[in-house]
Amino acid sequence: MSGPAACRLLDAGRGDEPWSRHTAAPRYSSHGEAAGLRRFGDESPGDHAGPSPRVFIVSAPEQRPAQAKFVEGSTMRHVVVMTSTGSIGLVAIFFIDALNLFYISMLGVAELAAAIGFAGTLMFFTVSVAIGLTVAASALVARALGRGDREEAARMGGASILFMGLVTVLMSAAIWPFLHDLVGLLGATGETQELAARFLRIVIPSVPLVAIGMCAAGIMRAVGDARRAMYVTLAAGATSAVLDPLLIFGFGLGLDGAAISTIFYRLVLVGVGLHGAWRVHDLVRFPDLPGLVRAARPFLAIGIPATLTQIATPVGNAYVTYEMSRFGDDAVAGWAIVGRLMPVAFGAIFALGGAVGPIIGQNYGAGRYDRLEAALRDSLIFILLYVLVTWGVLALLAVPIAAIFGATGEAREVVVFFCLFAAGSFLFTGSLFVANAAFNNLGYAGYSTLFNWGRATVGTVPFVWYGATAYGSVGIVAGWALGGVVFGLAAVVVAFRVVRRGGHRPPSDDVPPPPPAAHSPFSTGKAATLQ
Repeated sequence: MSGPAACRLLDAGRGDEPWSRHTAAPRYSSHGEAAGLRRFGDESPGDHAGPSPRVFIVSAPEQRPAQAKFVEGSTMRHVVVMTSTGSIGLVAIFFIDALNLFYISMLGVAELAAAIGFAGTLMFFTVSVAIGLTVAASALVARALGRGDREEAARMGGASILFMGLVTVLMSAAIWPFLHDLVGLLGATGETQELAARFLRIVIPSVPLVAIGMCAAGIMRAVGDARRAMYVTLAAGATSAVLDPLLIFGFGLGLDGAAISTIFYRLVLVGVGLHGAWRVHDLVRFPDLPGLVRAARPFLAIGIPATLTQIATPVGNAYVTYEMSRFGDDAVAGWAIVGRLMPVAFGAIFALGGAVGPIIGQNYGAGRYDRLEAALRDSLIFILLYVLVTWGVLALLAVPIAAIFGATGEAREVVVFFCLFAAGSFLFTGSLFVANAAFNNLGYAGYSTLFNWGRATVGTVPFVWYGATAYGSVGIVAGWALGGVVFGLAAVVVAFRVVRRGGHRPPSDDVPPPPPAAHSPFSTGKAATLQ
């Protein structure tokens, strides 16, 4: 017999007549009997006239609520397992991004790699806007599902996709006529400026595609289908891995081939994403105009602050790129190589911020305040061990890595300096990621915004300016790294103070964190559907 807590009492004399049910659901002990009901043989002789009825109780196995698995066991083990599983797909996609730049570098033209650097800096802004709006889409769909209103969730999903498409179409149309001037503002000149603008003229019209694909993946994460959301990125990444060398070398299209490959990647992204959100989960239903107007307020209430938070990192990166441009195309090419190398080498650190959030959130929700500090401390220990090992490997392979990408002159100096010295700053950059995860899960999301913008402005501009003035291109990398040290330390100090107070605010658990790719310079958006 199926059904929750199902029971049937059969009279032995009649055999098939069910007794009336209790109005309240019977409670079952660990042995399966219902509380308040007597089993066969427990009744007294005077309870019934005639033959004693035989009472059978048949119950389905007790359905226990799902347990929060992070509130017990070693917090270090949870940190390691969650980070390891979260970083696999992330590193794979970042590796494909690095291969794209590697193929371009094989063409032997320094201006091409520099053009990718300038174009990637501008693309980072568009991807960050899409990430911020995706956070809003995920939150609204998750809230509706949490209330048990799937119809409303589907309407919010459809409205979110419409808003995402509208915003990114308007954004793309607004910047497209000025691409040449925009890359010029970043410091590009001459042939490099022309190449970067040409690349962007091909790619920018496809921004709505990647944005809608990211939104669809966010809808799937809201319903708990993280696996299918990951498939969105992996399928698109596999397309890019095949088409990049084919178009760049096979058809001899060079930089234009890389741009065309990006469009095909985005077509696959939106196709697989909409299939999962719309066809599989049926969570995309386009509302009428009044419904769209009603959905606009909650969407913008979450989307605008989330977007403002996300664009902090590209603002800082744009200033670094501008300062690099003062030292020529080689320096910008070197910074572009560093931007693609960082997430591959430190993919686990990028993943850690998203991995530790649920661990902190579950223990906070369960009142296990003793484990909050342990989770934070173990995350920092993980960062220490991982970064020291990775830093050592990068230092040993610094010169070969520069050679693989064909870096010479200023580009080689920038790459080698990063591998030998600046890579160590991820001890503190990772600490900032973990601190932000703690803030978001303990009800202090404003602190996360404050530290993000602080790192992108006060933690970047003066350090990078002084480094450029005193030491040139390598001084820029040193200044960028030193700013990360200052804000990483400050964030950790504040995070421990918040954790020791136990949060004391309702956690912001209905607003999902941004994907790890949101922190990666020159992000192409390929990893933006991975959490």
